[in-house]
Amino acid sequence: MELFLRRIMTVINLKVNGKKISKDISDNLILSDFLRDKLSLTGTHIGCDTSQCGACVVHLNGNSIKSCTTLVADCEGSEITTIEGLASNGKLHPMQEAFKKNHGLQCGFCTPGMVMSAIDLLNKNKNPNEQEIRDWLEGNICRCTGYQNIVAAVKDAASNM
Repeated sequence: MELFLRRIMTVINLKVNGKKISKDISDNLILSDFLRDKLSLTGTHIGCDTSQCGACVVHLNGNSIKSCTTLVADCEGSEITTIEGLASNGKLHPMQEAFKKNHGLQCGFCTPGMVMSAIDLLNKNKNPNEQEIRDWLEGNICRCTGYQNIVAAVKDAASNM
């Protein structure tokens, strides 16, 4: 006897980068896939699918989360900000500027997650020391750098945010 699994569809209502979104989704759709595949917001990268690398970090109601292990259905009524939602009127966010100025990236794959995590840190701690920055970014893996320039970028952005 064949067993057919029926996917349950639901309507999700949320705000992404300031825009109201209402979409039919499968109840098991992951937020990173929703952002990339349904909304074409490909700045949210998927590196591991296990919440280990941090490339998929976005803000959910102002707090950084790893979107590769978050169900969209659990985000009903929430506000989500992705890396694409940071720039305003063509001007980069101070954290993006600091990463650019301090060469806080190499290949760029981890950068969106690093930037989103670092903004959340500075929203919670206006003047973190180097160890606090390193501790906060522990869940974000960069395979290219020694993190020196990333830490320098976060320190620089702290003076501009």
